[in-house]
Amino acid sequence: MARMKFFCDAERCIECNGCVTACKNENDVPWGVNRRRVVTIKDGEPGERSLSVACMHCSDAPCEAVCPVDCFYTTDDGLVLHDKDICIGCGYCFYACPFGAPQFPTTNAFGSRGKMDKCTFCAGGPLEDLSAEEKTKYGSNRLAEGKLPLCAEMCATKALLAGDADVLADIYRKRVINRGASVMDWGVNYQKASLRAGRSQKGKASSNN
Repeated sequence: MARMKFFCDAERCIECNGCVTACKNENDVPWGVNRRRVVTIKDGEPGERSLSVACMHCSDAPCEAVCPVDCFYTTDDGLVLHDKDICIGCGYCFYACPFGAPQFPTTNAFGSRGKMDKCTFCAGGPLEDLSAEEKTKYGSNRLAEGKLPLCAEMCATKALLAGDADVLADIYRKRVINRGASVMDWGVNYQKASLRAGRSQKGKASSNN
């Protein structure tokens, strides 16, 4: 079976937040919850990069490991989903996740914030596929329609990718090779231009003499 994953190419992300808006609109995400967000590393400094972050659907998910009621489960496609009917809103998953994916839907006092909410990879939840109840509780089930998550499909620069992990790895590998080739070409062309400029300067100097 495929292992469905997200990948964000920091060299392409332009921090437009199109993925965040697409996710909110497609899944009717509650106010105050961002299933996907864009973070900036080294903001305003050399080496600044932006990344689109959501649930990474870990192969050994810490949220699933710490949940006291086992509301998290991993699908055959490798997606980490959760059952809101079982969730007690204890928040253990919130503290265990290194990406801050599980979130409380409200900002009330601890214990009264409701069921946890998180990215579902647009795969719905444990209810009947494409049912109205599934849509209300978990958002869209685009995978059941044969589609990929809308956040990735709406990415203008194709920085955010979604799909089988092996396919994503091949895409990124080709990008790295192409980037390396372009850098090498730039270096070779720069050296050639420098040599031509040097010869031109020598020619002018000799003619002046």
